[in-house]
Amino acid sequence: MVGFDAKNKETINPLYLCRSCNLILREPFQLLCGHRQCKTCIEATEGDVVKCAECSEESPKSEIMPDRGFRNDMKLLQIACSLCDWNSLFKDYEEHLIKTHPNPVCEFCQEKFNSTTRLDEHKQKECTKITVSCPLKEYGCAESILRVQLTDHYLTDQHQTAIVNVVKRSGFKTASDQHERMSTMDVDMGQGASSSMMTTTNETMNSQMQEIYEAINILASGIQTLNDDTQRLSTDSVRLQSSVELLTQDFATLKLSVEEQGAFLDGIKPNQEILQQEVASLKQKIDDMQYVSYDGTLIWKITSFNEKMMDAQSERQTSIYSPPFYSSPTGYKMRARLYLHGDGNARRTHMSLFFVLMRGPNDAILKFPFNYKVTFCLYDQTPQQRHIIDSFRPDIKSNSFQRPRSEMNIASGIPKFFPLAMIQQEGNPYVKEDTMFIKIMVDFGDMPKTLLPYALSLNPGLPMHIQQTLVKQEAERRTQQQQQAQQAPTSPVNRPGATGLPQNTETQLPQIFATTSPSNISNDNSNNSNDGSQLG
Repeated sequence: MVGFDAKNKETINPLYLCRSCNLILREPFQLLCGHRQCKTCIEATEGDVVKCAECSEESPKSEIMPDRGFRNDMKLLQIACSLCDWNSLFKDYEEHLIKTHPNPVCEFCQEKFNSTTRLDEHKQKECTKITVSCPLKEYGCAESILRVQLTDHYLTDQHQTAIVNVVKRSGFKTASDQHERMSTMDVDMGQGASSSMMTTTNETMNSQMQEIYEAINILASGIQTLNDDTQRLSTDSVRLQSSVELLTQDFATLKLSVEEQGAFLDGIKPNQEILQQEVASLKQKIDDMQYVSYDGTLIWKITSFNEKMMDAQSERQTSIYSPPFYSSPTGYKMRARLYLHGDGNARRTHMSLFFVLMRGPNDAILKFPFNYKVTFCLYDQTPQQRHIIDSFRPDIKSNSFQRPRSEMNIASGIPKFFPLAMIQQEGNPYVKEDTMFIKIMVDFGDMPKTLLPYALSLNPGLPMHIQQTLVKQEAERRTQQQQQAQQAPTSPVNRPGATGLPQNTETQLPQIFATTSPSNISNDNSNNSNDGSQLG
């Protein structure tokens, strides 16, 4: 905010003008030097000290006080409105401006404003069309110049010529003053002395004028050099400013791009983690589907055996789960859990193998508790086929075989399924090419224990219904043999060890090592305590 403008501003006593904005004082404050400025002009000055525009004396802002008496004196000033023909006292001027000129227009650039105060600020600092007179107008310089071009005007030949004229007039004035002083000297001096003194004075004046002209020429030459340098620096400045603006724009664009990319990546990161989890879950489901079965049996292929064994020994991962399998498409959902380095009292001595009942989609229509015999078989991968077979019958009182209320029930099975000393032997038949096979079979038909070795010796590549047919035929054949043995009289031909054709040559089985100790049956992490399960 600046002071008040008026048509008669130039005729008003300069005491009533602000030394900063050169307009009529608005709320006058007195500096320590005695000069006055508008309150708003003082507030607009940066720092804690105000430097007087008239005498350059500095005044701390804290010591500058309002001049209320002077303000009262100003009320009686005669003011001519700068925008119309209104003419009255200063005390009524501000009210007149507010009521009569609420939206004044700049007479130079035709821009419209919402108050005369804003218009005066615009004319003082912003308007690019306003014209001013050159300070050297009286010495032949231009009378009217655009204010924004005033700095450039000072470097023109016209203004430099006006400066030379100022210097010349100053020299002539000095000579004239000296001549007048000489003419007033005592008239009693002799004519010869006076003539001699005049000659000496003229020579001195000529010498001084010559020095002034030489100084002017030097200054003019220097000014021309400065003009050339200024032009060159101006060109370089424009070029550098253009480059800086381009770089600033590029930097702003790059910064915005980086921020957008950062925001995009920040937004994508949680989705990426969720997607990775879903992909891992989907991969696990796909892997499980490769081995899923719906006939109550599962052949579990365990790859990277040595790596998994080291994980179990270091306790990074003490147990592994088999893929789920089902008793039928609408039946029980099950899986196995294997502790490669043992669990409970069997830790570091045996592999522990357990059966896990899982929550399935059709549990509501299935029979519980689960009471079907479970058989485990560790395959011998050599032609000798000395498989490790063990089985147990669930304890129907155990929570492990009730209807699952969570994802999985507590695992239950055989802690001392197979000695680690044997599985860790170099070249053992149960681990080949870093792979081990375990078969889990749930017996829903109450197969006799004597048939287990035969059933597990059948080619796993045969369809399940063919295997079941072969087991049934073997059971019938054995039953028929037993009946014939009971009915036939004792004779040399029928006694054991008698000469004749070998019996059952078509069904001779490989050797099978079966462990069925009742003490081997318990829940996992139960320290080998008997959970009440029974062997079939």
